[in-house]
Amino acid sequence: MTLKLFTLLLQAAVSTIGISLVSIAIGFVIAILLSAATLSGKTIYSAPARLFVSFFRGVPLLVQLLLIYTLLPAIGLNVPSIVAAIIGLSLCTAAYQAENLRGGFSSVPKGLIEAAEVTGFSPLQIFARIQVPIALRLTLPTLVNESIMILKASSLVSVVGIIELTKMAQDLASSTYQPIPIFLSAGLVYFVICSTIALLGRYAERSMARTSA
Repeated sequence: MTLKLFTLLLQAAVSTIGISLVSIAIGFVIAILLSAATLSGKTIYSAPARLFVSFFRGVPLLVQLLLIYTLLPAIGLNVPSIVAAIIGLSLCTAAYQAENLRGGFSSVPKGLIEAAEVTGFSPLQIFARIQVPIALRLTLPTLVNESIMILKASSLVSVVGIIELTKMAQDLASSTYQPIPIFLSAGLVYFVICSTIALLGRYAERSMARTSA
């Protein structure tokens, strides 16, 4: 395993991290909207949200990626492969994050919401300044776990033509006939990335605990 080969793995890892972080961020925004729709009590909003969550949690990510990759051109949207990959990952993680956040929103004390209403907070202010921060603090560990899962699942985006860490490792292994050191190196890179995310998550959790204390 030469330094040049390991550098190629690191370059592919940058692509993996970039795609994953963008997808997680977009998915988080969608998840908040889905959670709000599900808890709105209005069928016109909650029914589509529940259908979305059920579909993207019930269909394998690989099928979702292939469907999006083939569907977009069919409806006249010729987007780069990386865009299709991000859309697929974002929608998938949004469904899982939405379920996690829904539990957090349900745990927000009703008395706190009622107190905010009495003081003149608008529904949007209550949602953005009270419900979202509390739900985020309560569900942070599960959201971090979901982030790690989606980063590892990003290896599937190679099916739509993206060269990420796993695909690069496969290509290098087949061209150099050194599968063991290359896949071990790829595994080490994944381990470092996921461990870093976990450490950052624990740091954020402790920071939120100190802030709320």
